[in-house]
Amino acid sequence: MGGIHPTAIVAAGAHLSADVEIGPYCVIGPDAVLGRAVELKAHVVIEGRTEIGEGTVVHQFATLGGAPQHLRYEGEPTELKVGRDCRIREYVTINRGTAMGGGRTTVGDNGFFMTGVHIAHDCHIGSHVIMANQATLGGHVSVGDHVVIGGLTAVHQHVRIGAHAMIGGMTPCAEDVVPFGMVVGNPAHLSGLNLVGLKRRGFDRDDILTLRAVYRALFEGPGTFAERTERASAEYAAEPLAQPVLEFVRGGKARSLCKPGQRHGRY
Repeated sequence: MGGIHPTAIVAAGAHLSADVEIGPYCVIGPDAVLGRAVELKAHVVIEGRTEIGEGTVVHQFATLGGAPQHLRYEGEPTELKVGRDCRIREYVTINRGTAMGGGRTTVGDNGFFMTGVHIAHDCHIGSHVIMANQATLGGHVSVGDHVVIGGLTAVHQHVRIGAHAMIGGMTPCAEDVVPFGMVVGNPAHLSGLNLVGLKRRGFDRDDILTLRAVYRALFEGPGTFAERTERASAEYAAEPLAQPVLEFVRGGKARSLCKPGQRHGRY
């Protein structure tokens, strides 16, 4: 049915849609926009220009839309947009963007962000993303759809993580991670395809064999990585499943690409 607990503080100007439920001691700022059936459990703080999509549930002591943790931020009006049907657990912090980074942090639909997750300024998170306890993203990180990031993992600023990738727990990730990849260890290294994730999401045997062939073409064999990328681009030009991988590899600028360690993982 929705409703606002009498101890909650909702600033004038905040826009609350139908059936919103705001629990005890929540604080909602004047520029907040809460979609239909959003639920804030208790002691939740919503600051700045923050929009939360329909059906999202935010648990105790989370802070959404806080000012970016950046020395050059001077109070300019920036934004956070969170999608629909997300589950945001206790003590999660998601910061607004910065003017120099585009002014906006975005989170897609159906995300699951466990206790203590931090998403910094100007990050762009896809849909169906899972971040386990205490996982942390630096500023300007890009995360594709269906990514899983393990607990206590820290991702360096400006890193890109491709769709359907998985980052293991306690893995310091300072390089771009290709779509469908599995990254583990310290130092982090690519250990093959995220096979478990692919099977769970309905990729069939032929899909996995195609991705395995593309990965081997990129990360094994003669020549430099640039030469292997060029050959793979020509060889798999007509293969739709290969295109996100090849486009991702060709699109990197800020960070190097995470590659296999001395021992190749299971493809």
